[in-house]
Formats: sequence, structure tokens, C-alpha cells
Amino acid sequence: MTSKQSNFLSILSKGKEEDILVLYEEVFPKVLHFITTNNGHISDAEDVFQKALLQIIVRYRKEPFTIKASFENYFFTVCRNLWRRELNSSKLKTHHLETIENISNHDDSAFAMVEQERYELFHEKLALLSENCKNILELFFKKIPYSTIMQKFQYNSENVVRQRIFKCKKRLVELIKKDARYNDLKDI
Repeated sequence: MTSKQSNFLSILSKGKEEDILVLYEEVFPKVLHFITTNNGHISDAEDVFQKALLQIIVRYRKEPFTIKASFENYFFTVCRNLWRRELNSSKLKTHHLETIENISNHDDSAFAMVEQERYELFHEKLALLSENCKNILELFFKKIPYSTIMQKFQYNSENVVRQRIFKCKKRLVELIKKDARYNDLKDI
């Protein structure tokens, strides 16, 4: 797949079976491993793989886009996000059966596509931050205690850590809101 990396989206959108088989052979084992180690089964992995494939093809046909990372990594991330969304959705359904309405697969796929676009926008803007901000926010998002962050970056107090996190998050939000895609994605 590496030789086709730059135009693989275009090739994939044409739906040729041999190209899809290459993707299946190279990426499906990773998706299968991730899903089966996160409360899923083989059939779940197959469903997620197919949804991701369909989502990417539909999105590309609607509006062609480029992928800055490797296509394999991108595709795996889409699968991972779909599975996490599925897990969260099933938790809601089991805890709130009376209040949950079934959403059609079409609507669910559309929401997944928007969610993926939000994810991409977030990571694109996160990459524009200083290395210090990226590192601090990464630890913050992983729910690392302030005391640990304080020691790692040799700050004087946890208040300094809180202030630094606040400033980094504020800068990230500003970058996201300045992007033209933000208004398209925020209300969906």
C-alpha cells in the first residue's frame, strides 16, 4: 500500500475489490486486535471496518481531502473512533433504555463522519501549539494529576500547572474557532 499512499483515497473511492483487499489484509488485523481487546468480537471488528471504509469513501466522494499521516494510521484511527463511539452508545442504551431512540444507520454514519472531522480539526490545531503546550495538554487529557505534571515540567506549584493548562486550552480553542470548518461542525 505504501507506493499508493499519496493517492490511495482516490483509488479506494473507485471501489476496486483488489485495493480494498490490500487495505483489509494490512489494517484489519490491527482493528481486530483493538476491538477484541476492548470488549468486542470478530463480527464487531468486521462491522466497524466496513463502516469506516464506507464513511471514508462517501466523505471523499463528497469532498476530496488529503491525509497527512499514513493512510493505514488514518484508517485505524477512524475505526478506533467508531468503536469507542459504539461502546459509548451501547452504555447509554443499556442504562437508559426508555429514553433512547434508535437512530438510523444513515444518521449514525453521518454523525460518525462529523465526529471524525471534528477529531481531525482538533488534532490539526493541537499540532500548531508549542511543544510545551502539546505535552502539557497531552498529560492533562490523559488525566495525569497536577502534581505529576508539576514535577515533570519543574513548575513551582500546582497553580502554575493549572494556569498553564488554562492558557494552552484557551489558545487551542482560539485556533479551532478561527478555522472556517468550525462553524460547519459546531452545531451538528
